[in-house]
Amino acid sequence: MSLTDQTYSAEAVPGEAPSQSVDAPDLRLFVFALFFIFGGITSLNDIIIPKLRELFTLSYGEVMLVQSAFFGAYFLVSIPAAAIVRHFGYMHTAAGALLMMTVGCLLFVPASASGTFGLFLFALFVLAAGITSVQVVANPLISMLGPARTAHSRLTFAQAFNSLGTTVFPYFGSILILGALPKIDVGQLSAAALLAYRTQESKVVAQTYLGLAIALLVLAALVWARRNGLPRGPVAQSNILKAFNLLGQRRFGFGALCIFLYVGAEVAIGSLIVNYLMQANTLGLSSQAAGTLVPFYWGGAMIGRFAGAYILRLFSPGRVLASVAAGAITLILISANSLGALSGYALLAIGLMNSIMFPTIFTLASEGLGSRVAEGSGVICVAIVGGAIIPPLTGHLADLDSLRFALLLPALCYGIIFLFGIYARRPAVGT
Repeated sequence: MSLTDQTYSAEAVPGEAPSQSVDAPDLRLFVFALFFIFGGITSLNDIIIPKLRELFTLSYGEVMLVQSAFFGAYFLVSIPAAAIVRHFGYMHTAAGALLMMTVGCLLFVPASASGTFGLFLFALFVLAAGITSVQVVANPLISMLGPARTAHSRLTFAQAFNSLGTTVFPYFGSILILGALPKIDVGQLSAAALLAYRTQESKVVAQTYLGLAIALLVLAALVWARRNGLPRGPVAQSNILKAFNLLGQRRFGFGALCIFLYVGAEVAIGSLIVNYLMQANTLGLSSQAAGTLVPFYWGGAMIGRFAGAYILRLFSPGRVLASVAAGAITLILISANSLGALSGYALLAIGLMNSIMFPTIFTLASEGLGSRVAEGSGVICVAIVGGAIIPPLTGHLADLDSLRFALLLPALCYGIIFLFGIYARRPAVGT
């Protein structure tokens, strides 16, 4: 059955009309665009981290607050966003979320004018709140665009467009943001000169996000124009906070933990790549040159997701998940225990192993949820708060010893994901 043959029911999509035919090609393009946008913007954190670390003379642990502010929004916003989806439907929620992302991007302008690190963190939080809402919409929606048995493959294919964004954005971001990084010893500047320097240099970041704000505003207008593309039925009445009782289901609870660990590991590695490649005993690159290699990390995930969409139709998703988790651990051990190009490119290759993890963990954990899939998506998105916790811990390990030593924490995360793959290798009962 093709995507254009699909229909939706009230049980499958809370808040939407029962058995309504949907213009699936348009809907599919809309969802792919959402995955592309929120993936690309999220990956820009890997580029602004070395920029802000230099501007504000921060330790690794301190600069990782960028990820804490960003991914902390998932913890606070995911469940309310799931409630909004249930009451207002997917398209209305998506339009509002895109507007919130626009506001977050615009807040980079006053943050730049002030030259204050804290205001950059606030802007990132608002931006991430919008991205969280978009993701709560996108994950279950793409899962419902076909039969349950191919949900792993379909979500993996959609995530490939997420990876396309994370591949394209860092490359141009490194040119726009890191390319303008001057060779100045901020420790030699007076207080007034330092503030002026920070204000001037942070404008480069602000200009990048201002351009993103314009693009987001256009996309929000397009979504609003199609807000009735999924006609809404009666509002579903439920206490969204009860979604957390899903964690009592062993399979779902284990999967939510693995989302926490996966996002934390992926973000921690991505955040450190530029500084890792700049090390003299790795590749010894400049910040801009190292930044232009970040797309290899995210590009590996993109290639792996397109390939994974096919592979997951042939093999047990749980076994595939366990295999790539084992591959990630192997690459970390190679990188941490070698020097030069082998060390650098082994770390970049972890992106290929990451490729199918999020969508596969999500669908494995959600098997058997039935009409509670939107609530499950909200809880899963809360688990993305791992991106706010694991990276700072990894940064503190780097401050205590070295970047190579810090990679042990992501390796531990992948080890637990490996165990989940083995545990969930068989379909959930009733699916």
